[in-house]
Amino acid sequence: MSSLRVTKAWTPSAILVALVLLSFTLGKYAIAPADIARAFWSALTGAPSGLPRAVETVIWEIRVPRVLAALIIGAALSAAGATYQGLFRNPLVSPDILGVTAGASLGAVLGIYFALPVLAIQVLAFAGGLAAVTLVYAIGATVRAHDPVLALVLAGIAIGALLGAFVSLIKTLADPYNQLPAITYWLLGSLSAITRGDVISVLPAMALGLAPLFLLRWRMNLMSLDDEEARALGVNTKALRAVLIAAATLMSAAAVSISGVIGWIGLLTPHVARALVGPDFGRLLPASILLGGGGLVGVDLIARNAASIEIPLGVLTAGLGAPFFLYLLAHAARGWR
Repeated sequence: MSSLRVTKAWTPSAILVALVLLSFTLGKYAIAPADIARAFWSALTGAPSGLPRAVETVIWEIRVPRVLAALIIGAALSAAGATYQGLFRNPLVSPDILGVTAGASLGAVLGIYFALPVLAIQVLAFAGGLAAVTLVYAIGATVRAHDPVLALVLAGIAIGALLGAFVSLIKTLADPYNQLPAITYWLLGSLSAITRGDVISVLPAMALGLAPLFLLRWRMNLMSLDDEEARALGVNTKALRAVLIAAATLMSAAAVSISGVIGWIGLLTPHVARALVGPDFGRLLPASILLGGGGLVGVDLIARNAASIEIPLGVLTAGLGAPFFLYLLAHAARGWR
């Protein structure tokens, strides 16, 4: 039995490594594994790689930023999803439950509508996601509800719907030949335009959001209890919930700001991780991070190799995630552990 647990614990790492190796080799411009090894060895030692300039350009300017972005974004969305599902004690909760995706979408759509630079669009998306969750949390705090979790969820649904309506309005007003295609493409999610600068720009927010989750991962288990029971065990549920929501939202907003809307990763990955390592958040968090990073790398690998044109990530994640979501609904009566 112990060997089975060890095998399950190592499964996320093995999947991650395999998908990363495939992502570096496969693509419209296929690269041999030996050439990739030579490129990385040259970067570590400073010795000449002897590779053609085109091969080095593809590796360092296209594949490396894209794979790193997929790893970081997938890990962030999955960690946020695991956190939200634990906080709200609901296995069907995803990172956009509090309106972070809708807020980021509105910010990015406004930036595209006013023809702002790419960096400004990313900043607006990031700020929009944070502002939306701040508004939702403020509304949830002012509503005198018996269940504060339910108040937050309902406020998130309402604000998300309102912001989605504004996004639709801007799409109606946008230039159908220039702005509307750009808006639609951003809302579908993609890593095709990712640069090293984009990856570097979100690393501080990702680290700042992930640190509290790791430091408080043992207390997170107590949040699956009723608030009264958790407080009886010495947990300040209100403060802890605020810190964890802020951390998960920060990572989600940073991810969406550079990739666009990529759904389902944050909803599905924690379920797979929970099946492998159990519900203990101390093990669930790292497993979700590994599986989320590897999962998005795999989806991106399919997106750029399955057809002659690149398939938007939002289309693929919905196609893979919707059947699993229906499976969860069909088995919801059995309960969640």
